[in-house]
Amino acid sequence: MELFFAALLGFALGSIPFGLILTRAAGLGDVRDIGSGSIGATNVLRTGNKGLAAATVLLDAAKAAVPVLVAGALWPGTEGVAGVAAVAGHCFTPWLNFKGGKGFASAAGALLALAWPAMLACAAIWAAVLFLSRISSVASMVTVVVSPLVAWGLGYPQAIPPLLAIAAIVLVQHRANIGRLMRGEEPKVGGNKS
Repeated sequence: MELFFAALLGFALGSIPFGLILTRAAGLGDVRDIGSGSIGATNVLRTGNKGLAAATVLLDAAKAAVPVLVAGALWPGTEGVAGVAAVAGHCFTPWLNFKGGKGFASAAGALLALAWPAMLACAAIWAAVLFLSRISSVASMVTVVVSPLVAWGLGYPQAIPPLLAIAAIVLVQHRANIGRLMRGEEPKVGGNKS
C-alpha cells in the first residue's frame, strides 16, 4: 500500500500542467497550439516570455521533487516510485487527455530529490552537450540516459532503477525528435520545434 500511495502522490502532483496554466493565466493562449505542442518549458519559451519559461522549469521540477521528498519522509523506500510516477504524470496527464510534456524538467526534479550530487553532475553534462550540439532534445536525451551511470558512479545505487524507468519515459516522449534527428531535420536552439 505504501508503494501505491507514493505512486498516487507522485502521479497527482506530476500531472499538474503548469506550462499550460501559466501561459493561459498570462493571456498567451494555449501553449499546445505552438511549436511542438508540448506543455513543457521549451515550448513555453516559444511564446517569447522567458520568465514564464523559467517558472515552468522550476514548477515542473518541483512537482517531481516534492513527492519524492514526501514519500521518503512518510514511506521510506518508496522515493523512486514517487519520482517515476511524477514524471509519468507530467508526460501523460489525465487533465489533458493523457498528453503532456517531454518530461525532462520533471526528471531533473526527481533526480535532485533522489541524488542531488548526481543532479549537479548531470546539469553540467546537459550544459556541455547543449553547447556542443546546439540541440535541446539531444542534450535532454543524453542526460537522462547517462543519469543512472552518474548516480552509480557517485554512490547512489538505489537511484538507478527509477532513473532507468524515467529515462525510458523521457525517450518515448522524444520519439518525434529522434525521428527528426535521424532525418537531419531537428532544429538547433531557437528553432520552431524541440
